[in-house]
Amino acid sequence: MATVTFDHVSKRYGETYAVRDLSLDIQDGEFMVLVGPSGCGKTTSLRMIAGLEEISDGTVRIGDRVVNDVPAKDRDIAMVFQSYALYPHMSVYDNMAFGLKLRKVPKPEIERRVSDAAGILGLETLLARKPKELSGGQRQRVALGRAIVREPAVFLMDEPLSNLDAKLRVQTRAEIARMHQRMGTTFVYVTHDQVEAMTMGTRIAVMSAGDLKQVGSPQELYDRPKNRFVAGFIGSPAMNFAPVEFADGQLKGGGIDIALPERLRKAVEASGARTFDAGFRPEHLEIGGTGEGLTIRAKADVVEYLGNEELLHVTIPGHEGDVIAVVQAVHDVRPGATIDLHLPAAKLHLFDTATGNSITSTPAA
Repeated sequence: MATVTFDHVSKRYGETYAVRDLSLDIQDGEFMVLVGPSGCGKTTSLRMIAGLEEISDGTVRIGDRVVNDVPAKDRDIAMVFQSYALYPHMSVYDNMAFGLKLRKVPKPEIERRVSDAAGILGLETLLARKPKELSGGQRQRVALGRAIVREPAVFLMDEPLSNLDAKLRVQTRAEIARMHQRMGTTFVYVTHDQVEAMTMGTRIAVMSAGDLKQVGSPQELYDRPKNRFVAGFIGSPAMNFAPVEFADGQLKGGGIDIALPERLRKAVEASGARTFDAGFRPEHLEIGGTGEGLTIRAKADVVEYLGNEELLHVTIPGHEGDVIAVVQAVHDVRPGATIDLHLPAAKLHLFDTATGNSITSTPAA
């Protein structure tokens, strides 16, 4: 096992930055997820750890060793790619053992490692099969097994579930999480899917346009996003936003009128800003709630029935675009109905319009 450290690392292609001044400490045995939209630099960062991309500036360390100039084969890492890349003419056993045979690992040790990996991934009964005889989920487990048998210090995974259907993605991400808990090895996992990130990561690093926006536990990113980008990216459905202005102790605009409790009013005044994006998560809106916070009258345009919940697309007079609310299905909201939605003050997020930074990201006193 080992730590992984980015120390002011950049990757440039000509004048274009794929990754800009990235500093990130990944702890020994941690499951770190790099997440962000396409083109944010997450895969480039992973490939710099692996030695598949040259580093333009800064240093990458695995453990105490700077690996900028260390060949990929000598970095004590194993990488699982989006494509399975299995040898079609080899059995599952031979696919998993192939790399060890090249390294001239003794046969009894190869058998032990393959057997252990097969046990972890539930492949014991499939070792004699060829890849064409396997399902997509089974093939991905073989690719994982091929990485496990190397017993590396660090596992690197680049969107390994993207080729699987929805049910298999859920199943396989649970298997990967169990594998991490059992092995205790450092994992660095790249995905664009924030649900994967939230359900698997010990910590999550959110990236955008080559920049690291925030690092924290899933709960921290959800409850206390430091900026508008993280707030809008983490959470499903995405956070609602409305432009508001501060005047006379209230926030007004976009069909929203919020009388601020003292804590929020002090935070707004201390920021020095006067225009904000008010953010509120769909699942925090309540039908008919009361108390401090925001109450809005809205019209339900579209109702998506989800079993125990309903996802409401509503319009608010004076507000452009949809607002989404997630409410219990017991309310049985119908399209066209007028409803009162309440947001508790503690669930309101405010972001400085000019900088995008949160002024409410610190825990309540």
